[in-house]
Amino acid sequence: MNNWFTVKVKYTKQLDNGQFKRVSEPYLLAAMTFTDAEARIYEELGSIIKGEFNVIGITRTEIHDIFAYDDADVWYKVKITYDSEAADDEKAKKVAQNFLVSAHSVKDAFDRIKESLSTLMVDFQIPSIIVSPIVEIFPYTENLDREIERRPIENVTAFNDDVTPKGKVFSAPGSDLDDDFEDEEEEIEEEIEDADSELEDDFSDED
Repeated sequence: MNNWFTVKVKYTKQLDNGQFKRVSEPYLLAAMTFTDAEARIYEELGSIIKGEFNVIGITRTEIHDIFAYDDADVWYKVKITYDSEAADDEKAKKVAQNFLVSAHSVKDAFDRIKESLSTLMVDFQIPSIIVSPIVEIFPYTENLDREIERRPIENVTAFNDDVTPKGKVFSAPGSDLDDDFEDEEEEIEEEIEDADSELEDDFSDED
């Protein structure tokens, strides 16, 4: 079963002004286990980050779908809620789901989520939209279960049975991502000790 994992890495980054700074950056990727997530992030970033980098945290992150638009590179985390169908003798439950969408602003993210989910057969609300610190997303590929391979996000074929957005859609097939409102998101976190005392930029972990 594939899931989304947020993997935070620390490395020395050269800034636009030519100076070097120790930073921490989160990446989102599809993997089966924490071990697979760690192995894949080293494979994915090995040719992108110059020099050494360390994995300092891995968190399982429940994202229902990701809507990627080519004209924006800032990710927004959008939470929707709706009432699930229930039997006659049962009370309907409030369900919460998280989505990521690339957009230019909060309003743009709102409009794109409404457009992308326009064919859903339930009425839903959007209680929150926040900027995500995610730097890059490495989605699921058909060969992911057999081997680690790099596949740029822009080359992945869009697929989703429920919605037909204009942007690309990325999912982690096999994961059950519908949560009760009271228990919105389970997180399992591995923290790896790092004795480096240099200054780093802090990013908030995905809820």
